[in-house]
Amino acid sequence: MTDDRLPAEHLSPLAALVDEVLAGAGYEMAAATDAIDDAVPGYGGLFDPSTTSDELRRALESLLTSELTRPPVAEPTSDTFVLYVDGSSRGNPGPAGAGAVIMDAAEDELARLGRPVGSRTGNNTAEYVALQLGLSELLTRYEPRRLEVRIDSMTVIRDVWGGDDPTEPGVEAYSEAVAEALSSIPEHHYTHLADSDPNPADALATVGADIAAFGPG
Repeated sequence: MTDDRLPAEHLSPLAALVDEVLAGAGYEMAAATDAIDDAVPGYGGLFDPSTTSDELRRALESLLTSELTRPPVAEPTSDTFVLYVDGSSRGNPGPAGAGAVIMDAAEDELARLGRPVGSRTGNNTAEYVALQLGLSELLTRYEPRRLEVRIDSMTVIRDVWGGDDPTEPGVEAYSEAVAEALSSIPEHHYTHLADSDPNPADALATVGADIAAFGPG
């Protein structure tokens, strides 16, 4: 589990259990989803309509008491990295998720990360969580010297790289974690993504929002 993991916003007990399993798998969305699907009885799975809340809860609790491990760390080509991040909120505020994709200098994917953020959370908060998640896992796995962050939220860009105080209420903990993480990377800059630019983190943030929408369980 990531040493400096930050708590999510308010989540249902069921969504919070999924987040715990994700953390145990290093937030590798595919690996955690496969593990959950394997633990659910019958032909159900994490998003299968036939899976009941009780079945999913028992599967999640079983995984949390087992030796759930992180996938092997992929080998990068150098100490230069690219990080895509994205936050998704349905309703803004609403069920929200965060996604991040770590790439090496050749832009080969090294990690696809995701998590639920909150059941009633805004998009900018989700984007902050995505950035914190990607940076935290990058520093847990590697020793980056150069980093390009590709991000579409101008609010987060202004706060993080523009020197402004956070304008989004309640993001101070995430903002501080982001600033601390970036301070340990000698060279870093951002690239602003337009809405039309491809962002591989988008799908992961969407799955995180799907999880955040889970009921109590």
